[in-house]
Amino acid sequence: MTAGPHGDGEVPAFWRGLGLPGLADIHVHFLPPRILQRMWLRSDEDSLAGGLLPAYVYRWSDEERVAHLRELGVRAFTALAYAHQPGMADGLNAWTMDFAAHNDGCVPSATFYPEPGVNRYTKAALDGGARVFKVHVPGGGFDLTHARLDPIWGMLAEVGTPVVIHVNSLREEGRLGSLDPLEVILRRHPTLAAVIAHLGAPDYEHHVALAQQYERVCLDTAAIFTPGYETASGTVPGRLLPQLRDLGLAGKVLLGSDFPTMSYPYAEQLAGLAALDLGDDWLRAVCWYNAARLLQLE
Repeated sequence: MTAGPHGDGEVPAFWRGLGLPGLADIHVHFLPPRILQRMWLRSDEDSLAGGLLPAYVYRWSDEERVAHLRELGVRAFTALAYAHQPGMADGLNAWTMDFAAHNDGCVPSATFYPEPGVNRYTKAALDGGARVFKVHVPGGGFDLTHARLDPIWGMLAEVGTPVVIHVNSLREEGRLGSLDPLEVILRRHPTLAAVIAHLGAPDYEHHVALAQQYERVCLDTAAIFTPGYETASGTVPGRLLPQLRDLGLAGKVLLGSDFPTMSYPYAEQLAGLAALDLGDDWLRAVCWYNAARLLQLE
């Protein structure tokens, strides 16, 4: 069993020891500077109000963060942005698609929001080469089952383009034991390639079950198995590890880091996965092959 890296400087040795060409990270954020600065400021205020240190380890320029990903050996990464109100998505898509065009290794990324024009700009993003979408339900404050989005889910299911979905907490909404919005969408569009962010925390069992039930539903690992996130969102139950092992080997668990919106070094994400002791084949699948297949990397 390959040991996890103890710091970012050991990350290349980690994936080389697994015989991989590098890492493929499906959950990376790059945002327009104005939005990024606003997000950092809001996080600082929230952290200080709670007596915590500011959250971001990699508060650098875009150029420095891209260079660091390359030093780590992250050969493929996304530029996930999401609209939290009407009128944002089209402009965000223009920025993230341009960012991908000027940064080798960045997968063209886009987003959408339930608003007039969503069909037009989502199709334009697909026609422009978008290979992954992102929606953040708590951040956007909308319902996945909104009528304006049903054609979008159908469009993405038809073309097979994955969408990374940060779902609402079922516990917070009191929905345990009933259908949640994502499950409603999957019943309507069972071939949707939905990537459930953060293993669907904190409702791990429910979202693992969705990945088992639907052929193209996957889970990403962003922030999971790192100490800070598990303190906030609860530990993944040990009884789920055999299921996560099977799902990973079946192509359904993908490396996500949440870079740079994280309170831990990149290496901690990988060390947390290695510490699960699910085998080198599982690490190879999760750290490279599953995302490479889903994103159709060369």
